[in-house]
Amino acid sequence: MDHERKGGRGAGSVTAPSTMPGLPDDYRPWPALWALVAGIFMILVDTTIVAVASDALWVDLKTDLNSVIWVTSGYLLAYVVPLLLSGKLGDMFGPKRLYLLGLVVFTAASAWCGFSRTPEMLIAARVVQGLGAALMAPQTMSVITRTFPEHKRGSAMALWGAAAGVAILVGPLAGGLLVDAFGWPWVFFINVPLGVLAFVAAVMLVPRLPTHRHRIDYPGILLSGVGLFLLVFGLQEGQQYDWGHIRDLGPLPVSVWGLIIAGILTLVAFVWWQSRAPEPLMRLSLFRDLNFTLSNLAVACMGFAFTGMAIPLMLFAQKSMGLSPTESAALLIPLAVLAGALAAPAGKLADRVHPRYVTGLGFVASAAALVWFGLEADGTTRVIDVLAPVALIGVGNAFIWGPLTATANRNLPLHLAGAGSGVYNTTRQVGAVLGSAAVGVLMQHQIESKFEPFAAAMPAGAGQDVAQSTGPLPELLRGPFAEAMGTSVFLPAAVLMVAFVVVQFFAMPRHLARP
Repeated sequence: MDHERKGGRGAGSVTAPSTMPGLPDDYRPWPALWALVAGIFMILVDTTIVAVASDALWVDLKTDLNSVIWVTSGYLLAYVVPLLLSGKLGDMFGPKRLYLLGLVVFTAASAWCGFSRTPEMLIAARVVQGLGAALMAPQTMSVITRTFPEHKRGSAMALWGAAAGVAILVGPLAGGLLVDAFGWPWVFFINVPLGVLAFVAAVMLVPRLPTHRHRIDYPGILLSGVGLFLLVFGLQEGQQYDWGHIRDLGPLPVSVWGLIIAGILTLVAFVWWQSRAPEPLMRLSLFRDLNFTLSNLAVACMGFAFTGMAIPLMLFAQKSMGLSPTESAALLIPLAVLAGALAAPAGKLADRVHPRYVTGLGFVASAAALVWFGLEADGTTRVIDVLAPVALIGVGNAFIWGPLTATANRNLPLHLAGAGSGVYNTTRQVGAVLGSAAVGVLMQHQIESKFEPFAAAMPAGAGQDVAQSTGPLPELLRGPFAEAMGTSVFLPAAVLMVAFVVVQFFAMPRHLARP
């Protein structure tokens, strides 16, 4: 167990030991943050890089589309389920130890993914990779909260937000380039050298922070894990089975809606148990802080919208505009550049201005951009017509990710930093799953609706399977498909406006209320 190191205020001190306990007087938090962001950057890239390789996986592994989907959804399930526990474990054993363990698991699983030659093996490796990511993710925000003074956390979170923005671009572009040049295994192999470098940097630069004794809430782990699994699994498989029965799970048919309802009821039981557990996995006292509660609602909306908008945007670019995967990814360059360039100014602004104004600006800009794109999408849309709303999305992102995360964690007690980070990350991922499922259903409905007038001129079943076909669509179908994708992004835009309303109720942060 790591013990608190003592020390007085030194010449190179960033903050007084009484403010940031457990750190030496000459400790500098920024190099440690850079080391942690290197690992988190890998996780963020890996959530998008595999999508570009889907066609190559489908052909090379001689599998079906459902298995290809599970390469992504297996990672997502394994990532979201343990997040609450990993935040708690970070408090118990130290965020540095959990981060390093997760990084080792993630890197080793990446190599396993690259060497996989069957879909089953690849899915299993992706599940392990997701577990490693879940161990890593909450520790970064915990370290920020426990090593940066309150009035500097917005700037620190801005670096995290910048990494997220750059990862949005690097993931798809790197995926396209690696698949074209070396084949799909290198989408995973690239993580190995990066993981080794990130491990060395974290060992050298990240401090060992004081730990806190906790009892492990085994019933809470079981209820949260089962509830999230059932909910996410039902949502992910719903479209595959037309929201009916999943007959290959056992001798008795299992209803998709039955799984979803069972998951919701299990999560309700989890919340009930948390109010009575001796030492709960998720402290409900976290939600006594209004800003933490509202930030969780807002980040769920952001996860919903960000995941939901990516799918129709990429499908539109490839099937209606006729762009290659790499060219489609290049459309995100303005988003990544502006999100990265504005992250630092947005973070500094978040340290000085009421968070409702900073995050509210971000949500309105992002929602307006999606509506703009939805109205522009048709069979004659040019690249320049897409770049402008995409750039506005980048502006909105800069004023959301970092400032919202800083607001969520700013008032939490230091000994609950890891638990709070775990809750926040879990909320974001659950929102992402809901966004993927809801927009997927809407896209399918819109495709069938828009293609119905052209049914006589299409092969049988084309309207149902077009979203799963490869390459650009026939000229006749590009316009209707574009309209379907444009209409689909209105749902994420509406959810972003819900988030705008939510953040208007933020309370004034303590450091701004002081005279």
